[in-house]
Amino acid sequence: MILLQAQHVARYFGADVLFENIYLEIQENSRVALVGRNGAGKSTLLKIIADIEPPDAGQISKGKQVTIGYLAQNTGLDSTQSIWEEMLEVFQSVIQLEKKMRHIEEKLGDPALLADEERYHETLKQYDQMQHDFREQNGYGYEAEIRSVLHGFRFFEEDYTKSINQLSGGQKTRLALAKLLLQKKDLLILDEPTNHLDIETLNWLENYLQTYTGSLLIVSHDRYFLDKVVNEVYDLSRQKMQHYKGNYSRYLDLKAAQLEKEWKEFEKQQKEIAKLEDFVNRNLVRASTTKRAQSRRKQLEKIDRLDKPQGEEKSATFRFHPAKESGNVVMALENGAIGYEDTILSEPINIDVRRYDAIALVGPNGVGKSTLLKSLLEELPLIKGEKHFGTNVEVGYYDQEQAELHSSKSVLAELWDEHPTTPEKDIRSILGSFLFSGEDVEKAVSSLSGGEKARLALAKLSMERDNFLILDEPTNHLDIDSKEVLENALIDFEGTLLFVSHDRYFINRIASKVIELSENGSTVYLGDYDYYLEKKAEQEELKRLAEEAKGTESSTGNNTTTTTPSKNREINKENQKLIRQLTRRIEFIEQETSELEPSIEQLEAELTKPEIYEDHLKVQEINDKLQRLNEQYEKLMEEWEETTLMLEELN
Repeated sequence: MILLQAQHVARYFGADVLFENIYLEIQENSRVALVGRNGAGKSTLLKIIADIEPPDAGQISKGKQVTIGYLAQNTGLDSTQSIWEEMLEVFQSVIQLEKKMRHIEEKLGDPALLADEERYHETLKQYDQMQHDFREQNGYGYEAEIRSVLHGFRFFEEDYTKSINQLSGGQKTRLALAKLLLQKKDLLILDEPTNHLDIETLNWLENYLQTYTGSLLIVSHDRYFLDKVVNEVYDLSRQKMQHYKGNYSRYLDLKAAQLEKEWKEFEKQQKEIAKLEDFVNRNLVRASTTKRAQSRRKQLEKIDRLDKPQGEEKSATFRFHPAKESGNVVMALENGAIGYEDTILSEPINIDVRRYDAIALVGPNGVGKSTLLKSLLEELPLIKGEKHFGTNVEVGYYDQEQAELHSSKSVLAELWDEHPTTPEKDIRSILGSFLFSGEDVEKAVSSLSGGEKARLALAKLSMERDNFLILDEPTNHLDIDSKEVLENALIDFEGTLLFVSHDRYFINRIASKVIELSENGSTVYLGDYDYYLEKKAEQEELKRLAEEAKGTESSTGNNTTTTTPSKNREINKENQKLIRQLTRRIEFIEQETSELEPSIEQLEAELTKPEIYEDHLKVQEINDKLQRLNEQYEKLMEEWEETTLMLEELN
């Protein structure tokens, strides 16, 4: 069944067209993504569909009974109530129904009512209907449902009594989304719902939306999120709309295939036209061939000429080029602790950054990721720990709050004032590569959108030519195309990266290491985001099995047992399975270390040779290899110790 249709919808700004002739259809259980560049009009179209704004042309049709929930970008709850009171508002009809049921229960015990058989049965019938309605509206489980959704958005029992007007902007936005989910509208329209969510919450929201009973229309720049949640895509580009079946990755493949097909058809027609025109030009003036030439000319006139296919819209084209190379050791932090005054957010933190590392810093919101970056840059003091930078290290910093931009300046002045000796044409050229051209460079910084400010901050960073970039949420406010340009620039960057991001696709493309930050300090994973997830899953499974094994031991003893023989056999089988897994892992680690040891010894021996230690470039090359092998060896030995200890506990 069709829930909603947009037909021939348009939005104009004077003589300018933002979009027109837009057609969009949402059916029951649809999972729809609306994608397009920043400025294409996605948020405007969502407001029109949600009946927040009227269209300039066309119409929105929807069923009379269809309910719509709409979440705008960065919208937060504005309320003086507590978190729990605000969530209870969603279930006021159920709460009132429960009060009526309690009232009728009291009446059913009234002797006067019991004496009137007809009234009694009528009241009992009414009560039965109320009970049925109460069950249908999840009357017995709505409080558990509230707790589940709040927990998913990282609000816990101790938070429930907090007043909403005391929360941060990000917390208010998460609560607005939580309340919307609890309302169970037929159609949810979500504009950038992943803003302000950490990775753990993102994973929860993806799973929740996959089982949501209504339909979804979503604008998001999170490619992982779109791939997991949606199964059809509307692409708003060049004022028009195209529809594709499949998730975001499938959409990219279909769009590329469609463009290739259009080019082939266009080129084929161009060859046909050229051939006909050539025949007409050569034969029109010759008496013997005039009629044939005229016939060909009529063919030409009848051809419905295809427009030249339009490829991707113009993208930014920037790069980061360090002015010089740093030493091998870029930065180290030992036994660090971060926080504010007497409040420690995380410790102990140990970070070892080497040249060419690309390290992603991940962890839940509030654990101190941005605080750590600012502490490394000495914008905030470290509570504990020793930090030092290596030789020739020049640090560039991207602040997610863009505090270094000057709102009173123009775009051009923002760069030129810091590089006054650079010719204006060069400054304009750099700004052009970040999609600021013509009159755009005269705009005031204060008038820029979030995406434009992000591009301007990246333009400033690129001009500094630093060799160690520390980036705090660099993909915030960027559309997907700009994210891909940034990813490619960072992949090509011949320097070192340490960055905070909740964009899992971005982390996967960029990171060579992942450092997870928690209240218990830092944990290093030597791989990309997928490797990090894989290792986390392995650790959780091993922990679960170990706890089950311990639970089995504690539930037996004192000459009595609470398990049946069949249960004992199942538990023993699980124990044996875990023991075999751990044993195999230990054997694998021992094999790996035995292969690494001769390689390490060989490199150490190489360094003692005169022809080597007199060649500083060769020494550096061997030292780099030796460093990597030693790190790999140490990591394996740490895992060997942990696994061996776990195995000893089971045996």
